[in-house]
Amino acid sequence: MTALELKPNRPSLSLHIPEPKCRPGDKPDFSRMALPAAGAAPRPDINVHPRDIIDLAYSLIRVLDEQGRAVGEWNPRLDPEVLRRGLKHMLLTRVYDDRMYRAQRQGKTSFYMKSTGEEAIAVAQAYALEPHDMCFTSYRQQGILIARGYPLVNMMCQIYSNENDPMKGRQLPVMYSSKAYGFFTISGNLGTQFPQAVGWAMASAYKGDDRIACAWIGDGTTAEGDFHYACNFASVYRAPAILNIVNNQWAISSFAGIAGGDETTFASRGIGYGLPSLRVDGNDFLAVYAATAWAAERARANLGATLIELYSYRAEGHSTSDDPGRYRPVDEAKAWPLGDPVERLKQHLIALGEWSDAQHEVAHKEAVEQIRRANAEAAAAGTLGENKIPSPKTMFEDVYSEMPWHLRRQRQQTGV
Repeated sequence: MTALELKPNRPSLSLHIPEPKCRPGDKPDFSRMALPAAGAAPRPDINVHPRDIIDLAYSLIRVLDEQGRAVGEWNPRLDPEVLRRGLKHMLLTRVYDDRMYRAQRQGKTSFYMKSTGEEAIAVAQAYALEPHDMCFTSYRQQGILIARGYPLVNMMCQIYSNENDPMKGRQLPVMYSSKAYGFFTISGNLGTQFPQAVGWAMASAYKGDDRIACAWIGDGTTAEGDFHYACNFASVYRAPAILNIVNNQWAISSFAGIAGGDETTFASRGIGYGLPSLRVDGNDFLAVYAATAWAAERARANLGATLIELYSYRAEGHSTSDDPGRYRPVDEAKAWPLGDPVERLKQHLIALGEWSDAQHEVAHKEAVEQIRRANAEAAAAGTLGENKIPSPKTMFEDVYSEMPWHLRRQRQQTGV
């Protein structure tokens, strides 16, 4: 006798499969989003107990209102000159992305990933951190290197994998690395940067150093084990780290609901680990800066790690291999209720009387020219298919501090 025969009145089980609200051809619809007013979220003291700020994991920290004014307790009151520099770095990041995207389409590199719509996250957080803090990024935080002044030519040479590639051809394009600029090597295996960042932060604390770690993953990666391992260690050992979840609504072609975004906020996942958890408007430069500065101050005061969900939208495809028009409305990015981060900071500066449309146009032209010059220099050292690649002898380097005899012999045998 089957179970249904034993319990004839019991309904059949059904499996819930999350579905995005809009498909290609549909009209974009974000009516389900409940956005609290800018300035409504309270700013607690850094030594607050995480259980006393649980609401901040479900609300949304916003500073810029619809008129471009900075309001509320989270307003960091940055000097206008800092804001102008931040805007220029966001512009430069966007122009850089556009140029490298075209280079891929021209066959000059194999692969590229843009950060369009997410520039405020990388740039504002770079401003809130110290230059020597170590960043464990995903592949959409190139704005950190740009804000920290890393040479654009070096970034482009890494994209082109040419003879001047600082990674010596050992990494995929966009997977940068620079110890001097506090930028840990990007890993294509998503999620690894979280436990690596926590381990690095624990080592920094163990040594009595003053540097903290900051890590980034996407919403989809929160469904992986690495996320949970990192949160546990960060909580238990009070690691001086900032753990960022960039919720840009899409993990490749899977919408955030597949990772649990329809059930609760991603920030709330930190509550079970006893981590203070903030949910922040990722397209608001001031809110991102303020939340990151708060978390950094906590970490430096030996109060432990903070989890931040940065609520944003991936305006472009996942990568040059992706066509977002196959899984979402083509104009959905324009309908995103939290707007464009570059435009929002621009309007804030204009509202302050510290910027104008004419100045913005000049800044954009300057960014285009700066990228053009850097690209010309980088491309001169080779692009895809030109066979201008790092010397074969580099395969024997950067592994041992002193090369062992058998590798020296192998290098001699190769004639390099």
